[in-house]
Amino acid sequence: MIRKVKTLLLHFPNYKQASFYGFILALLLIVLRQLELHFLLINHLFELYTAGIAVIFTGLGIWLAVKLTKPAKEIVTIEKERFVDPDPFEIDQNELARLGISKREIEVLQLIAQGLSNEEIADKLFISVSTVKTHSVKLFDKMDVRRRTQAIEKAKRLKIIA
Repeated sequence: MIRKVKTLLLHFPNYKQASFYGFILALLLIVLRQLELHFLLINHLFELYTAGIAVIFTGLGIWLAVKLTKPAKEIVTIEKERFVDPDPFEIDQNELARLGISKREIEVLQLIAQGLSNEEIADKLFISVSTVKTHSVKLFDKMDVRRRTQAIEKAKRLKIIA
């Protein structure tokens, strides 16, 4: 190996100058590579900008989707302890007698308390709608109320219905 180097030095007496030219040539090759890369970037600049914008908008879209799809309302469950009276409900017969309310009127009042319409009450009791209205009017007169809600409230207060 040393012999080959000595032979080369004999053939190239100006090896310092050759080394310098070799170094310059290597630098030129590096510069040309950089210029080639720069040239490729310039030629494909539109595609690179497009890809960059696509990445930005994709990230923005994902961020907006996460922000906008959060539930607007949260469901909150509240558990509340209620004490139930162990005694079953009993109708106050004295109040019924005092007011003079018949069994049929009590049935109509209980169905009114369930929220049924006159037609639904008539279907349940197998009577006509006008009969339901008659029972309601008599019931309201006996209880001294003007509306269904007042009748329900007063009946619960007097322990006529549950």
